[in-house]
Amino acid sequence: MDESTGKTTIAPSVLHTIAKLTTLATPGVSRLSTREGLANVPEDGVKVSVQEDKIEVEIYIIPGSEGNVRLVAQEVQKRVTRAITEMVGMEVARIDVHVTDIDLEA
Repeated sequence: MDESTGKTTIAPSVLHTIAKLTTLATPGVSRLSTREGLANVPEDGVKVSVQEDKIEVEIYIIPGSEGNVRLVAQEVQKRVTRAITEMVGMEVARIDVHVTDIDLEA
């Protein structure tokens, strides 16, 4: 007897929200980059795509000047991967973090 109760789908907007909020909560991230002045940046700094049940995320950040930029980017990768995996149970294939500026006033 099949005990399946149906199908669950996760909208890409849910993954987008998880990635965005997790990034903004990461210490050292001042804000997300916006498209203003940067042609290849998504409108709000986060792009999510799902390919064969694997998630790929591009995040454009502006870190503060108080920390090591490389370490901040790595922490964003770890936190976003963990959040998506724990919240929706999907595999994260890659998280690309692009640093587009430094917030010297942060």
